[in-house]
Amino acid sequence: MFILCVLVTGVSALTTSSPVHTERASVSPRTPEEHTVLGDNCRFRGRELKSEFRLEGEPVALRCPLTRSEASASSSPLLTWRKQSSSQLIPGDEPRMWVKGATLWVVPAVQQDSGIYICTFRNASHCEEMSMELKVFKNTDASLPLISYLQISAVSTTGLLVCPDLKEFIPNRADGKVQWYKGSVLLDRDSKKFLRAGDPTRLLISNTSMADAGYYRCVATFIHEGKEYNITRNIEFRVKETPTETIPVIISPLETIPASLGSTLIVPCKVFLGTDTSFSTIVWWMANNTFISVAYPSGRVTEGLHQQYSENGDSYVEVSLIFDPVTKEDLNTDFKCVARNPWSIQSLHTTVKEVSSAFSWGVALTPLPLLFLAVGGICMHRWCKQRAAKTYGLTKLPTDNQDFPSSPNQIKEMK
Repeated sequence: MFILCVLVTGVSALTTSSPVHTERASVSPRTPEEHTVLGDNCRFRGRELKSEFRLEGEPVALRCPLTRSEASASSSPLLTWRKQSSSQLIPGDEPRMWVKGATLWVVPAVQQDSGIYICTFRNASHCEEMSMELKVFKNTDASLPLISYLQISAVSTTGLLVCPDLKEFIPNRADGKVQWYKGSVLLDRDSKKFLRAGDPTRLLISNTSMADAGYYRCVATFIHEGKEYNITRNIEFRVKETPTETIPVIISPLETIPASLGSTLIVPCKVFLGTDTSFSTIVWWMANNTFISVAYPSGRVTEGLHQQYSENGDSYVEVSLIFDPVTKEDLNTDFKCVARNPWSIQSLHTTVKEVSSAFSWGVALTPLPLLFLAVGGICMHRWCKQRAAKTYGLTKLPTDNQDFPSSPNQIKEMK
């Protein structure tokens, strides 16, 4: 039993010392229904809180949120899609819909496609489901407030507009072609007012003023079976006065991030804003002073969602850097988290370091001396018992006010 306890102690030391990386920012939000078990022994993981708002006549790509969870890591998974109002799997008889990888494509979308869609990951021993909502609107001015992404900047700063949700249509953003409009006016991105950011999905607005507020559109193109489609994203840009001065403070990540090659790694950049709730602080990542979307056009390394939240009355902004997977190239790359608001710009550098295999062996060998001591103690105990068995007995010695004999010659062997 003593040896067993020592071995358990060694295994515990090994497992608890291995680095574990978790991420809260980029994980898809879950509803309280996460542990509900549906029919066919499928566990329902809830609904994606972010709904997809799209325009009629344009392509739609819905990526199954389960691909960001442990379900996608199961062996030989089978992914299927269906609409909540129907038991028929997609694709059915509708030629506009098909499934490729983990993505459901609808080209082009119509208003009747609006609804709840359920994706299912299943293999021989595992099944999980998750749902997401699609809303398709007509391209009218009345629908503009419903389908626009809100982005905010402070007055007299350099504003940054990001054309969102284009990953499925423009895998290589550096080569993508995106046109920007304010209202119906095409913007000249080589002017002094609107600047190129090296990434066509981003628009810089210099020296922002209240006149720069309004609705902007970014339009990309997508070709399917020889036909060209527009992909439109509408942005409501707000410019706010800044009554108080808040300097962002980057409190994570660490200077060095341990990781294993081939593993998925999520590194959150957490920025402390104090009591500032103006949404005027933007956070982004860079790799060797290059935007992540430009440095990794294949999408192996991406940025997570921009999230602002409160803890104990203080405000925070968090954007994660997601590696899927980590490669040797990342070990020699200078990653930098940048936080900027109208009063200050802060940055924090970090590097990815491969977990040393020698460290793991050292932890594994830590309990060996204890094991040797235990074995030695057992052997000594058995040897003493064997010596005692050879002795027939000892004479009873008087002990009242006397000491025990200190010499072996004083011990008489019983006849």
